[in-house]
Amino acid sequence: MQNQDTLCKSWEDGFCKLNNLFIHYTRTGGNKPPIVLLHGLVANGMCWKNIAQALSDNFDVIMPDARGHGKSSAPDYGYNYENLANDVISFLTVMNLSNVILVGHSMGGLTATLVACQSSLIRAVILADPTFLSLERQWEVWESDVIEQHKKMLTMSLITLIANRQKTHPDRSNELNELFAKARLQTNINAFDILMPPNPEYQQIIKEIKCPCLLLYGDSGVIGIEQANNLCKINHLVTADKIKNAGHGIYLDQPLQFVNSIIKFVDKL
Repeated sequence: MQNQDTLCKSWEDGFCKLNNLFIHYTRTGGNKPPIVLLHGLVANGMCWKNIAQALSDNFDVIMPDARGHGKSSAPDYGYNYENLANDVISFLTVMNLSNVILVGHSMGGLTATLVACQSSLIRAVILADPTFLSLERQWEVWESDVIEQHKKMLTMSLITLIANRQKTHPDRSNELNELFAKARLQTNINAFDILMPPNPEYQQIIKEIKCPCLLLYGDSGVIGIEQANNLCKINHLVTADKIKNAGHGIYLDQPLQFVNSIIKFVDKL
């Protein structure tokens, strides 16, 4: 069996031109069912590396960088969920992907929800602690200091950011902390416009999903058990699975549980 480093070297690294953007992506490849992983704010496609490695035996894993993130184009404007969803739909179309398993974390989770409402290319959608926030909470985030914090981080060296992440997340590998530090430096400040309220009304778009949907949530993230249960009642196609001992960084806190939940869900489709 090939080791993980050899596998990663065989992955495709490319760009997809759509509309007026170039969307960068990484792809594990192979004649396997496609699974597309959408990252959150200040991350990028390669932040899914460990998950992609674990899924690559069963899937062709495709990890795009959202606009303003990673190596993708960073326009001066257009950072809202409707545009992010349109980017994904255009990406799937240009890449000739269909029957896609779509996975989204945080910002990527709300984006994936919109895509699943609008596109027939999606076979099933998996939402990992999506940003289903009340309007009040959205304003709290927007009026917080997260943008100023990011501006400060953009002035720091990669070495400093890695060291800071290792202090904050000592339980994560040095490689993961480095990937997220690099992703932070590759996040355009304009990408934070995504935080400007209001978000799409998540209860309404959950109602409109017409494919099987798995909602994954942890102990201390955005989604709680009551909210998860309510979303399952709104649409019978939605099921929920709690990942124990996980916060908002659900796939980082419990990667094995996360991957097993995905594979179990897909096997039942």
